[in-house]
Amino acid sequence: MSVGTQEKQSVLEVMKERHSVRKFEKGVKIPEEVMDEMLNATIEAPSSWNLQHWKFLVIESEEQKEKLLPIAFNQQQIVDSSATIVILGDTEANLHAEEIYGQAVELGFMEDAVKEALVSQINGAYQREGFALSEAIKNSSLAAMQLMLAAKAKDYDTVAMGGFNPVALVEEFNIPSRYVPTMLISVGKAAVEAHGTARFPLERVVVKESF
Repeated sequence: MSVGTQEKQSVLEVMKERHSVRKFEKGVKIPEEVMDEMLNATIEAPSSWNLQHWKFLVIESEEQKEKLLPIAFNQQQIVDSSATIVILGDTEANLHAEEIYGQAVELGFMEDAVKEALVSQINGAYQREGFALSEAIKNSSLAAMQLMLAAKAKDYDTVAMGGFNPVALVEEFNIPSRYVPTMLISVGKAAVEAHGTARFPLERVVVKESF
């Protein structure tokens, strides 16, 4: 069996092994270099036009966890887990286009005329009502899933949470107006082993060619 095949199988195993955990070992510290590894893997997620519509607010200190706790409706994993990462979607990600495609031109990957056409196309799309918000949530969600898989690959557990007060979150943590809170992800070591969950069989969820 080739190394490439072995790697692909291990990725599939990580996907199968990842389950949501709500009871974490309190007091577990994730080393900074490991957290950086997970976040570096996270930012490899795909995004529309490669605009990278995400920002990550990492909450690790006990003081900041206590501030987040009531905002997240007192979910215990906020204070027990090693860290909670606030996944933010960037509603002004189009502002990255000039920098991203400018670099492509400088490196010889793209002609300037192509860059100008793409930047114009992107900015035009962002004029459409609701487009920026939809893109922010959609693309930051791709990064969120990548984070949970990266954490599992480093032997940490996670749970994604949509239960929080977004207005209070923005106010308490001084989140700039361009960012919309997408979800919270608590990361740490499971205190109780996660249980498996039932999944619909493929015939319930897959439609081929057309409905």
